Amino acid sequence: MESTPRSADPQRQGCMVGLFWIDGDTVHLGTPSATTASNVVLAPGSLQVIGPEPREWPWSDVTALEVIAVPVRSVGVRWAGRAASVAAAALDLWVPGSPAEMTVVVGAEGGGIETTVLSGAATAYSRREVDLSRALLARFVEGTSSPAVLTDWWSSAEPGALRSRDREAVLEGWLARR
Repeated sequence: MESTPRSADPQRQGCMVGLFWIDGDTVHLGTPSATTASNVVLAPGSLQVIGPEPREWPWSDVTALEVIAVPVRSVGVRWAGRAASVAAAALDLWVPGSPAEMTVVVGAEGGGIETTVLSGAATAYSRREVDLSRALLARFVEGTSSPAVLTDWWSSAEPGALRSRDREAVLEGWLARR
């Protein structure tokens, strides 16, 4: 699930880095959903919720942005889960489940919103990935960084599926930019 086509163009791929799904010009919190679930889109000029309760705010009106109920696993549990998945797949017993849901809480002038999005992690995120992602979200709210950093990176790198350590390194690079 970490790298699948998300548009009508089969050549266009998306990439998960932390809590973000990057697909060309678009940055989502969590994985974009084609169902009735909400999508939260982070653009350089605004934050947009698409779904049952659509809303949009310029970043200057966003006072808080938090992602809660994020699936997180420790390194030991993650390795045990991978081993179990490999064993189940080898025995032809593995059936992928639905992505976990995460809650996005937007605080904004004129009223905020709470909505759910789908996790982009196949099983769970590392604690470090979540912490780095939250730090980057705080920078978007503060106005010291922009989602354009993510789309600029995607345009130049056009990566496929990244391992956890690689995703953490990319997040650290984004946070190092001022």
